[in-house]
Amino acid sequence: MKIEIDGLTKHIPGTGDFISIDNNKCNNCGRCILVCLVNLWFRKDDKIYISEDYKEKCLECAACYQVCDANAIKFQYPAGGTGIIYEKG
Repeated sequence: MKIEIDGLTKHIPGTGDFISIDNNKCNNCGRCILVCLVNLWFRKDDKIYISEDYKEKCLECAACYQVCDANAIKFQYPAGGTGIIYEKG
């Protein structure tokens, strides 16, 4: 990814995959869907999935991981400097 700050271009490494779901473990409870503030999780054909663009939208709160009693969600924080950036204003 590239961002421009004060006329300078800075290259930022991508986050890589940091969330995944094992549908063999998932019990389809839907808790991940309920707790995700940005609606990244969805149910289709009686399975739960995460949106393909989650890397750009995820708040990295790990709420989905915390509520998954089936241990079907694997979560790790992205490498330092690659995740979400909060700006004020």
